[in-house]
Amino acid sequence: MIFLRSLIFNVLFYLVLVVLCIVALPTLLLPRGALMALEAAWAHTSLFLMRVICNIRIEFRGVEKIPAGPLVVASKHQSFWETFALVRFFEHPLFILKRELMMIPVFGWYLKKAGMISVERGGGPRSLIKTLKAAAAEVKRGRQLVIFPEGTRTAPGAVPNYKAGVAQIYAESGVPCLPIALNSGLFWPRRTFMRYPGTLVVEFLDPLPPGLPRDEFMTRLRDQIETATTRIVDAGRAEQAKSFGGVPGSKGEAST
Repeated sequence: MIFLRSLIFNVLFYLVLVVLCIVALPTLLLPRGALMALEAAWAHTSLFLMRVICNIRIEFRGVEKIPAGPLVVASKHQSFWETFALVRFFEHPLFILKRELMMIPVFGWYLKKAGMISVERGGGPRSLIKTLKAAAAEVKRGRQLVIFPEGTRTAPGAVPNYKAGVAQIYAESGVPCLPIALNSGLFWPRRTFMRYPGTLVVEFLDPLPPGLPRDEFMTRLRDQIETATTRIVDAGRAEQAKSFGGVPGSKGEAST
């Protein structure tokens, strides 16, 4: 049943995406807010499909902790899921994406229209520094940068490896940082189309104030995210073990 439900969900998920990509074409000529409204609709529809087809319940905790205005949002990254599900909580969201994504026909047009920032992974230190400075400048203009401090998806239980880029943007932008913990990798794992039932939890943690020394910032950020992530991942695993024996091969899987 999990296989069948996952298959049905994925077909509908990508069908909705294709339909919205067509419907959204006029937004390329409109203000950015029109496109972001359609993106929020895609996210809502996807969460609905996850609930009714895959029996994945979504729980957002600590939403009241989200500060208004410009912000660095540092989120744990276990799945593709958070790349679209978190957007609706922020007025002017911003992501740093691989340059290859910006070159995809139609889809890349929307990323450019949304004002996303691209990075060339093989571009070397100068390219990376340029990207970080551009992101900090956008945050200063009032946007909310959603960044994954580990730089890529990591499986639940994998050893964390936080990069210095988030500290660079935090220091240059001079705004608060909102840490986010989650357990999405238990329900929407990497490298598989399977979608496992249970309670997917996103927890918005206490914001870190601007102006912290970089070492202190990185220590506090990592400790907050990893402590909360371990707690909610353990709870998710216990729930899944009780219902169907757990997600095969998820624990301690190396990051990509």
